[in-house]
Amino acid sequence: MAGPTGLPSGSHHERRWQALTGICLAAAVVWLTFADFAVVIPTVAAEFPVTLPQLQLANNAFGLTTGVLVLAAGRLCDAYGRRRLLELGLLGMGAFSLLVVLVPGYPGLLLSRALMGCAAAFVLPATLALIPAMFPPHEQARAFGAWMGTTWIGQAAGPAVGGVLTPLLGWRSVFWVALPLGLAALWLVRRSVLVESRDPDASRHVDVPGLLTSGASFFCLIYGCTLGQERGFADPVTLGLLGAAVLLGTAFVLLQRRAAEPLLDLVLFSYPSFRGALLANTVMNAVFGGVVFLLAVYLQDVQGFSVFAAGILLLPASLTVLAFIPVGGRFESRRGPRLPVMTGLAFLGVGALIAGAIGRGAGYPVVVTGQVVAGIGLGLMSIPMSRALVAGPPLRLAGTASGVFKESSMLGGAFGVAVFSAAQRYFEDDIAVDVARAEGVSQDDAGMLANAVTDSTLTDRLLSGVAPATKEVIKAVLRDAQETGTGQAIWLAALVAVASALALPLFWRPYRARAAR
Repeated sequence: MAGPTGLPSGSHHERRWQALTGICLAAAVVWLTFADFAVVIPTVAAEFPVTLPQLQLANNAFGLTTGVLVLAAGRLCDAYGRRRLLELGLLGMGAFSLLVVLVPGYPGLLLSRALMGCAAAFVLPATLALIPAMFPPHEQARAFGAWMGTTWIGQAAGPAVGGVLTPLLGWRSVFWVALPLGLAALWLVRRSVLVESRDPDASRHVDVPGLLTSGASFFCLIYGCTLGQERGFADPVTLGLLGAAVLLGTAFVLLQRRAAEPLLDLVLFSYPSFRGALLANTVMNAVFGGVVFLLAVYLQDVQGFSVFAAGILLLPASLTVLAFIPVGGRFESRRGPRLPVMTGLAFLGVGALIAGAIGRGAGYPVVVTGQVVAGIGLGLMSIPMSRALVAGPPLRLAGTASGVFKESSMLGGAFGVAVFSAAQRYFEDDIAVDVARAEGVSQDDAGMLANAVTDSTLTDRLLSGVAPATKEVIKAVLRDAQETGTGQAIWLAALVAVASALALPLFWRPYRARAAR
């Protein structure tokens, strides 16, 4: 008997699962790239004289460009072919990863991550859309579960991969590792996905005004939060950026209401399951992404761990995530999706609350415990939340809902890094700045000192005129302030997660269809 591709059915079955391996590897490369840079920030700061907010911006550039473009990219994948644009996305990620070598200094780093994010925007929707095109309904749950598991492996293990690669091949290897992994995924996809998948009725129109206003709004928001750490949130430029984010976001909503083919169909928000799951997904990624970023810098800059040790020490969450993903699926089958998502957010908040005890001098065991508890929450909520987001709305909106799902994941992670890093800076005191000024450091240089990685080229340059003993005192005060600020910022993230869990029923009410007239 021949299968759908014309191959014998047994061969077709084997090809499907080979193709799924390539698809999952492609998605894992995206999330690995999203998550592996944070752990190398102190290493980069030892080479480039740049501030920590500048490095945060480079970290966020990938998630920002991916999140902004993923909806438009999903539409283009439907129209021009999912396999074709998946292949182009993988090639683009690999090629752009080399810019960090070809373009010197911080500009090459920023440009490489931003352009890799542009290419990744085509990979994510294509990988998701190929699964229902290749698998019959009774196998799709297993295939989607494999996709979800490998993406979590990529994201949760990102810091560990960065920590292993950096001492062996240098920090730039966290960029160009996307090239061999992407080529491996490309080989599997080209070998196993034998039939192109596209929607013949899909429009090739892209809502350019909507794309520009949404992208500019998110950029102003992220950059405003980042710049506020250096210039203060009362600074006119910072306030202007945050105000522009609000105005541009409002303009985006108005444009979507009037557009004939909007980038985002606002009717999605009339479905309670979609609203609630979208809120949960955004909060989950913001909290987890922000906390991991803060811990990656803290473990090296304050505790003095090597980049390898810091990467390995951030691994425990991935273990409990994978263990509890199937538990979350069974929980959903018995109680529906809302309760496991609420429970997962609560566990995430409790885990962050435990990890935040580092601000009171607690040791690494509390970081491990906090990661393990947070990982339980992430595992419990992953499948129920993703199903509610994609399967809750009608089938005609499933593609857009899937795109919004991935958009909220990427932008949520970038927003979490920006906001909780800004909170860390707010909670830090400026005693080290006062000491530096008393030692003759200029006011501008002393202010920049508060935003520098403690053991970095920039800090050494700013304190070049200070006696060695005094320099070490200033660095010790900087580390104390960073430890306190990091702990309190993580506690703020915990509060956000728990408050969101408690507030979720307000957004996610049981849906009651209107009676037919």
